[in-house]
Amino acid sequence: MKIIVLNGSPKGELSVTMQYVHYLQKVLPENEFRFVAVAQKIKKLEADKNAFLQVIGEIATADAVLWAFPLYYLLVASQYKRFIELIFENNSTAAFKGKYAAVLTTSIHFYDHTAHNYINAVCDDLEMNFIVSYSAEMNDLFKSKERQRLKTFGEVFLQAIRQKTPAIKSNRPLIAPALVYEPAKLNTEETRGKKVLIVVDSLETSSNLRRMLETLQNAFLPAAEIVQIKDIDIKGGCLGCLQCGMDNVCIYQGKDGFIDFFNIRVRGADILFFAGSIHDRYLSSIWKCFFDRSFFRGHVPAFEGKQIGFVISGPFNQISNLQQIMEAYVEAQHGNLIGFISDDVGSLEEINAGLQRMVQLATIYSRNGYIKPPSFLSIGGAKIFRDAVWSRLRPVFQADHRYYKKHGYYDFPQKNYKWRLINNAMVMLTKIPVIRREFIKKIKEEMVKPFTRALVKLK
Repeated sequence: MKIIVLNGSPKGELSVTMQYVHYLQKVLPENEFRFVAVAQKIKKLEADKNAFLQVIGEIATADAVLWAFPLYYLLVASQYKRFIELIFENNSTAAFKGKYAAVLTTSIHFYDHTAHNYINAVCDDLEMNFIVSYSAEMNDLFKSKERQRLKTFGEVFLQAIRQKTPAIKSNRPLIAPALVYEPAKLNTEETRGKKVLIVVDSLETSSNLRRMLETLQNAFLPAAEIVQIKDIDIKGGCLGCLQCGMDNVCIYQGKDGFIDFFNIRVRGADILFFAGSIHDRYLSSIWKCFFDRSFFRGHVPAFEGKQIGFVISGPFNQISNLQQIMEAYVEAQHGNLIGFISDDVGSLEEINAGLQRMVQLATIYSRNGYIKPPSFLSIGGAKIFRDAVWSRLRPVFQADHRYYKKHGYYDFPQKNYKWRLINNAMVMLTKIPVIRREFIKKIKEEMVKPFTRALVKLK
């Protein structure tokens, strides 16, 4: 059986993910695994049509496709994203139709599910038979139990191919909005010294997007500034070299304009709007490059105290996975999400009402320094990185460690000795039947008591 492995790592063969595929090669030797480093060679595939078509030809002759990649910023790397765009731009979808597909990723389980959801949806759009996905923690290959699980994953996938098992589609085809948006005049809001910046990948991709941004821009007094990412000198996507982990210094430092653009213009704004058009099940690969390249800051929040909204053209409201990615991104950066508006939200009146509301919220929240309380989207992720940076990732992410230590991220519960003593005493006491009955009887009342006392004091 011939399996094409689409390698999504910018590092090519020097990728942890590829070592997991090599393990599958060893335990399933009767199958042929053919590797194509599409992310590493993306510039050649973009520039050389014959090279791209050669890859498509390999896929067409294969029995199945294994999408294998490391997680990059809640998704795939921008280079891999660009390869997916090339498939649709070059009308090469026929090579994928009916092929069996699976996903294998490596990460520390930080939003691995959103990356898997994305590739699953892409496979559905390509009319592939998506069977199964496998999310490995980076060091799972060293554990016998996990190696057995990985082998089972491979066997299940191969069995589905041999038996021609039908796939269960998880995603309906996207329906592009038919509405043509015309610019409108909204009530203006004075920013009172607050800088408003609209960042868009390109104003040329959608007339609806361009017109919505014109309406948004003029709703602020003074008018918001618009900057296009395509106009910034960006030499390439994140290479995954992790040089920035030491001191937040990127390998591209001084070689292109992205870092100054991000640090000075983007982070220098008080109110930010990110705008773009839907490409497959995400924004464009240009936007993905923006997010990936911002990783030179490691896991240090970049947008503390800033108000952030999204303006999107395309079937955004049909892609819940993308909405969760953007919500998580803003929370993880300690910004405040104003909301989303897209041209598939409804009528012109509804779009304008949404734009007007975002303008009002942005100015009110910014004046008052309001940031919503964090949810699981950021708290859960922060704890994953806290534990990883504290332990085995510290030599790589030394800059993160310094920041985490300074800002109290290492708040491990076992360090709270007061509550450890109280909890141990309470657990011992509740083993006595009479105390246990009283404890259960009064637990609701006792939980509320401290809050009642606090409210009385405030009054």
